[in-house]
Amino acid sequence: MSGFKKFLLRGNVVDLAVAVVVGAAFGAVVTALVKDIITPIIAAIGGTPDFSSIYFTINGSRFLIGDFINAVVAFVLIAVVVYYLVVLPMNRLMELAKPEPPPAAPTTRECPECLSKIPLKARRCAFCTAEVGALA
Repeated sequence: MSGFKKFLLRGNVVDLAVAVVVGAAFGAVVTALVKDIITPIIAAIGGTPDFSSIYFTINGSRFLIGDFINAVVAFVLIAVVVYYLVVLPMNRLMELAKPEPPPAAPTTRECPECLSKIPLKARRCAFCTAEVGALA
């Protein structure tokens, strides 16, 4: 039982629980915003008082197209907010925190006689033919 208690009280589980609760509350706020403000504005332009009143019936089954449109608009708004307020700032932060890669190991060196670039393992310069001694 103590192992289960430790698991529940670990930081990640508590953080996840808080995120779920805050996310649900945020979803409810966005859904209300869409249903009570945005949808009526869009519907006023189109002449329908509310999207939720749009439906059709087949064999006694009622298909609520307007509610689906409200849900799609709410989803898009939540996705936009999460992208601009969470994803973009985190990407910028990660770019700033990313360490620079180490410089690449050199593959050439200078000849001490003519200062031309020669391979590291060369024993003689290809330009002036001076002996330069091979590096290990």
